[in-house]
Amino acid sequence: MSDAIKHECGISLLQLKKPLSFFKEKYGSSLYGINKMYLLMEKQHNRGQDGAGFASIKYNVSPGQRYISRVRSAESQPIQNIFKTINERIQKQLEVSPNLLSNPEQLKQEVPYVGELMLGHVRYGTFGKNSIESVHPFLRQNNWMHRNLIVAGNFNLTNVNQLFDNLVDLGQHPKERADTVTIMEKIGHFLDDAVSKIYKNLRREGFTKAEASPLIAERLKLSKILRKASKNWDGGYAVAGLLGHGDSFVLRDPIGIRPVYYYSDDEIVVVASERPAIQTVFNISYEKIKELEPGHALITKRVEGTQIKQILEPQEKKSCSFERIYFSRGGDSEIYQERKNLGRALFPLVNKAIEGDLENTVFSFIPNTAETSFYGMINAVQDHVQKILTEKLNDSEKLNIGEITKMLNLKPRIEKIAIKDAKLRTFIADDTNRDDLVAHVYDITYGVIHSTDNLVIIDDSIVRGTTLQKSILRMLDRLGPKKIIVVSSAPQIRYPDCYGIDMAKLEEFIAFRAALKLHEDRGTKEKTIGKIYKNCQRSIKDQIEIPPNYVKAIYDPFTDEEVSTKIAEILKLDNIKANVEVIFQTIKGLHIACPKNLGDWYFTGDYPTPGGCRVVNQAFINFVEKNNERAY
Repeated sequence: MSDAIKHECGISLLQLKKPLSFFKEKYGSSLYGINKMYLLMEKQHNRGQDGAGFASIKYNVSPGQRYISRVRSAESQPIQNIFKTINERIQKQLEVSPNLLSNPEQLKQEVPYVGELMLGHVRYGTFGKNSIESVHPFLRQNNWMHRNLIVAGNFNLTNVNQLFDNLVDLGQHPKERADTVTIMEKIGHFLDDAVSKIYKNLRREGFTKAEASPLIAERLKLSKILRKASKNWDGGYAVAGLLGHGDSFVLRDPIGIRPVYYYSDDEIVVVASERPAIQTVFNISYEKIKELEPGHALITKRVEGTQIKQILEPQEKKSCSFERIYFSRGGDSEIYQERKNLGRALFPLVNKAIEGDLENTVFSFIPNTAETSFYGMINAVQDHVQKILTEKLNDSEKLNIGEITKMLNLKPRIEKIAIKDAKLRTFIADDTNRDDLVAHVYDITYGVIHSTDNLVIIDDSIVRGTTLQKSILRMLDRLGPKKIIVVSSAPQIRYPDCYGIDMAKLEEFIAFRAALKLHEDRGTKEKTIGKIYKNCQRSIKDQIEIPPNYVKAIYDPFTDEEVSTKIAEILKLDNIKANVEVIFQTIKGLHIACPKNLGDWYFTGDYPTPGGCRVVNQAFINFVEKNNERAY
């Protein structure tokens, strides 16, 4: 994409249902679980490069033995860093006991991290500090095994302040206002409460304190705890957790905003944010991997096995479409086809822009995630050419040899125009030289574009337009085309996200800036902004439970085409010689291409939770008041 967006986080959970000796015997390694976790996390590294963490729990250890281990890293290569730490610890122990790897039980007793239950996390910070303290998994420790809680997830909650106040009302003293902390402490509160009640009942039944402890795990109802804890969460979330005695859970939000996939057999239970990670790491067919339904939790009990429990009432499914457009790896067969369909849906608009002149049009893409959409668009071009040929041949009386030859030679001109220079980065601190560096992040292929050519170049999405304006368009213009047509496989991004993606400020969106410019052209800017501002202020002040999205009024007077035209005007700097046109995906095209992922609030402003509308209204207030802060 032309502008960097922080991705979402990724989770990996693995339970070994058999003793470590089983995996040593069958797969040849006592470190089977750790090795698989490394692969699961690496296969999802696209979802998080700000930090990574790993936690494990050992089964059946004696009091006094360490049974919980955790390692986290915020280094530049966090996954490699944490597994280097684990490996170094194993190697250190091997110096003392050279035969350790051949004895799985001894390995488990002597080496941290080696256990039957493991949780991994890769993090992209959506907001705030990028330090080790912000890296998942988080640990809530207690001397009671059952009260130990480890939490990691892919989530953003819109009502953190409310949840924080709830914890205070419960008598707690949370260390910070963060959704991770509030989630963990809320679950922890009801976990403590459940353990205490079960313990009291067992004592009344005549069990000693020592006898009661192992029975608590049997009677503990994780589904009940999760139901109480998550009752008023507003946002998108996939929350994973481990309990000290060896149970685990993964809970998905009731709208299904954030993805969760799982696989279970008699040897393992594995959960991940992306299906291909499970497919690849365990060599499992597509059909055997299930998607966790919205509002449901996958719960693993050491004794009872794997359970799927409804925790919250599922709502209309609005899974994030941006997952499909950009975030997730394209190795998933569904995602691959959806991205192709996104490109295919755009061709009628492109054909109109080039006035049907395929002979003088070159097609290309911005690396790398737009490549699959590009293939889809080219498939549509080929179908169009085939249709023209068929129609001409059916009217063969009017054809001569020259026309037939010309038609047979008609095919889309495909060139690799933009080449990303992987060695260049745009993190230079000197603002004076930053723009020049940005302008050279991409390189170009010279000599394939003529002055009579249209150049169609597809990107996965256009958010801020900064890189397009300062780099890509300037670069493409050097080739000397007649017209540059920038195509976005996603619709216009108009509204902030609050469910896991770092797109929080309205004024950063080029679509928003274009709408403001249109109002300015019509002389309606100040009046419109003032009216929306008052409505937003009132909705926040009156604490309207389900407020409207008042920011929609910014776009209401204009067609999508008018906004696109204005975006093109903003992007085209004075030194750009070629005509510039920008084409965006339609909402209809998006829904046809991604029928199972209809979450489109980025583009439509139709937020699936009340918190979304509160966030967008607060974001507008921040814009007017020039508050450089998060809206939630």
